[in-house]
Amino acid sequence: MLDVCLLGTGGMMPLPRRWLTSLMCRYNGSNILIDCGEGTQVAIKQKGWTFKPIDVICITHYHADHISGLPGLLLTMGNAERTEPLTMIGPKGLERVVNSLRTIAPELPFEIHFIELNDNAQTIQFEEYRINAFKVKHNVTCYGYSIEIDRSGKFDAEKAKKLDIPINKWSVLQKGETVEWEGNLYTPDMVMGAPRKGLKVTYSTDTRPVDSIVTAAAGADLFICEGMYGEPDKEAKAIEHKHMTFKEAATIAKTAAPKEMWLTHYSPSLVKPWLYMDEVTEIFPNAKAGKDGMSVDLRFED
Repeated sequence: MLDVCLLGTGGMMPLPRRWLTSLMCRYNGSNILIDCGEGTQVAIKQKGWTFKPIDVICITHYHADHISGLPGLLLTMGNAERTEPLTMIGPKGLERVVNSLRTIAPELPFEIHFIELNDNAQTIQFEEYRINAFKVKHNVTCYGYSIEIDRSGKFDAEKAKKLDIPINKWSVLQKGETVEWEGNLYTPDMVMGAPRKGLKVTYSTDTRPVDSIVTAAAGADLFICEGMYGEPDKEAKAIEHKHMTFKEAATIAKTAAPKEMWLTHYSPSLVKPWLYMDEVTEIFPNAKAGKDGMSVDLRFED
């Protein structure tokens, strides 16, 4: 199960009931944070989640509404007596930017491992999931992220019995490892079925519509996309500032065909985004106006 919470949905500046951009996902004890705008700590507390288990922080780009909450969060993680290393992923210059922000958070009891993105697309593999970063089109270098979890095929106990594989070796094969027993070599493909559908969450914000988003979000269980402007007269402004309208986000979703799309990163002037959803759902029916604290538990298909 992959827990997903849209912590903040605001762009540019926070509002009384809308924190700045942030997303948090939890899978099998590992926590992943994408962006850390102002109010992220409050939003995590409101959700009832904790700071200490955050293993990975991905930053889309270096505008204040996406990273201004980071120094305080790092201090809080340090005060929680965290000692495990933290991995941070972001565009080129990540280490310089984070260390500059750490002028006000200089002493931490844990190391930070930096992964700086240079290519148009880049995959970072972790033990139980991978993060695919893809470049988008903003007025500074900006990336979107997909969190993907693979799922192996079903274990065939009958095949394992026929091959005389000891029961205490079954779990090793289920993990994808080879087993050697009494002079025989057993490989996972001998007892495992075809891989089953996994889980994918794609997150993209602060961008004009580009093909890389369509490719990344294709078939996602959840696609979270910028909807900076919902009003029909804001298209020129979206083009000028390299953001996206509700309609443009819906068009991307129609092509990428995720199971569901949530809009986020609203302009401060867009106080009631749900009023502009009719045109969105005409293009892509399974779309929702995201709001702070919006959550879902994504489960593997049976």
